[in-house]
Amino acid sequence: MRDRFPLLVVGGLLLTVVLATFLVRGARRNEFADTLSTFRAQEDGARALLLLAQESGLPATRHLSDLRVTSGLGTPVLLAVEVEGSYESDPDQTALAAEPDAGLGDEHVPRTGFNAFRAAALDSAETEKLLEHVRGGGSLVYVPWGSRENPLLDALGVKLFKADTTLPMRTLVPPQPTPYTLGVERVEARVQAYLELPESAIPVLEDERLGMFAAAVVPYGQGRVLVVGAPELAMNQALARADNAQFWLSALSALGPGPYSFDEFHHGFTNERSVVDFARRYGLHFAVLQLLLGVALWSVSLKRFGRARPPPDAVRVGATDALFAMGRLYREGRHHGFAATLLLRGLTQELALHAGLPAHAPAPSVTQGLRERGRADLAQGLEALTTEAASVSRDTDLQQLAERAARLRQRLHSAGAARPSPSPGKP
Repeated sequence: MRDRFPLLVVGGLLLTVVLATFLVRGARRNEFADTLSTFRAQEDGARALLLLAQESGLPATRHLSDLRVTSGLGTPVLLAVEVEGSYESDPDQTALAAEPDAGLGDEHVPRTGFNAFRAAALDSAETEKLLEHVRGGGSLVYVPWGSRENPLLDALGVKLFKADTTLPMRTLVPPQPTPYTLGVERVEARVQAYLELPESAIPVLEDERLGMFAAAVVPYGQGRVLVVGAPELAMNQALARADNAQFWLSALSALGPGPYSFDEFHHGFTNERSVVDFARRYGLHFAVLQLLLGVALWSVSLKRFGRARPPPDAVRVGATDALFAMGRLYREGRHHGFAATLLLRGLTQELALHAGLPAHAPAPSVTQGLRERGRADLAQGLEALTTEAASVSRDTDLQQLAERAARLRQRLHSAGAARPSPSPGKP
């Protein structure tokens, strides 16, 4: 145990550091969610938008299940939700997006939270259900990330044109009075993609200097979709600028009565309560790695580092004194037969393991098992010692029995011959 103590200390310190790291990360409030999630309260989150809608009297909720079932969904709000089957039709726009600019300059949604492994894209079945929901008279708010085309935008007839990431913050103004911009004079946000709209679309926000559209309402069937090419406009840090907050209140109110369901399922959050969901949401793989680390430390601790050290003198002398005291008790009390029985029992238990039998097996069964395994020498020795133990009545007989039992133990390993035992001395 003393040889393993340093290793156990090192393992305990490593485990403590790992657990403390995860506790510190968990203590960082609302950093577990990814970008534009309403659970994230950092600058690039959208928690403020949800709270703004709720405190303004709008029925805003979080949607924690997939979008295959749209009955009673209200108005879905998709913030930086990737769509399956997206593509880039213009390689030059990809090169423009690859400029050294963090955050909004990237074509992929930053996944910085624990739900990075859980966040899923909007699949084809969900896309079709959303389009069916809009065709039936529903509304939808879609804030794409990047300039990549996808089946949802293709169905609406909207094309994205990547904005220059080196441009400063843009001033967006309503090109015409609409209910979606009621009370809005100007909006300030960084634009990620400008919109190429169909003829039936209603422009909502326009770049004041470039004259390009950054947001629009696109009719589709009997419903309508609000497409915003400036994802920063929905972030917490942008709501305090100019009329950004008023834009969202006016746009959501004009889209319909609600409820406005902010999709969190595709940000990695669900309302399931299964073990698999817990593992996928909170990262059970970290617990598995800790278990594997513990198994590795345990397996390494079974090995001895260095040669075996002799026991301390106090332990050795105490054990010797106890042995002599026990021998004196047996000798003075004339318990030779009982001592012989103990010697024979210990030898039988040790030979039983080599015979493939449990330790409590009787001597005849052990003898038979040794013969079946080809150790007739051990079987004959055990039989002889069993007969001799029944006739022990003196100290000399007991000492001879112990010596023969020791020689028989030396035969357990077939390599080498048995060492000669010293001649019996006087009791």
